[in-house]
Amino acid sequence: MVRNGRSRSRAQMRVTGGHASAPYSLGMSTIDAVLFDFGGTLFAHDPLAATVVAAAAELGVAVPIVWAEAFAERVQSAAHTPDELRYLRDLDAALWHSRWHVLYALADDELCGLGAAVYTAMHDPYRWLPYADTVAVLRGMHDVGVPAVVVSNTGWDIRAVFAAHGLEHLVTAFVLSYEVGFVKPASEIFLHACRLLDVQPTSALMVGDDPVADAGAVRAGVRTLLLPALPPGTDNGVQSVLNIVRRI
Repeated sequence: MVRNGRSRSRAQMRVTGGHASAPYSLGMSTIDAVLFDFGGTLFAHDPLAATVVAAAAELGVAVPIVWAEAFAERVQSAAHTPDELRYLRDLDAALWHSRWHVLYALADDELCGLGAAVYTAMHDPYRWLPYADTVAVLRGMHDVGVPAVVVSNTGWDIRAVFAAHGLEHLVTAFVLSYEVGFVKPASEIFLHACRLLDVQPTSALMVGDDPVADAGAVRAGVRTLLLPALPPGTDNGVQSVLNIVRRI
């Protein structure tokens, strides 16, 4: 890799659902840091419905997947109502903990204790699994000296996930909304990450999966790559990031 404005060519990649297809140029002469989203980009968790079924089974009760899917939809709908969103869960760890307990407890009318079990499962570091190439990408970036920063909207400490998989040493910094006071897609959270590493936004790359939240980096002047949010352990195309870094 050639850095500090001495790159031999512009980075190119091919993306279709995170995989190869038509050429795409990032138009960058250097990448001094890569900002990564967490869930749906580096790691993934089983869908909420599947988690509900598993949590119920741990309580000794078998629930139909159809019921679990309906419950998951009910939770997601409730989580995005104006009344619920006013709690600003992503900015306060206590609110995150209390409100998600309330939301998951919507199942307690059917099975007492299911809400708490679901909350525990959704925050179990070992139930978050890296995508197929996550480890290789983080190690590769570490080897070539390009820092990786995790920028996430969250109200719990996701460092535990990286620690559980022995990857925390490969992440230079964590910029978590509840710790820094900014929530994506606000440009401030991306600028904060750049300032933390003393890099210019124009020489950073944001990699995420949400076309609204993560693409907010564009307003901060950060080039942005969006990958598909796929099931845990699958190939979501994150390897493209390492290919870009190595070519510049």
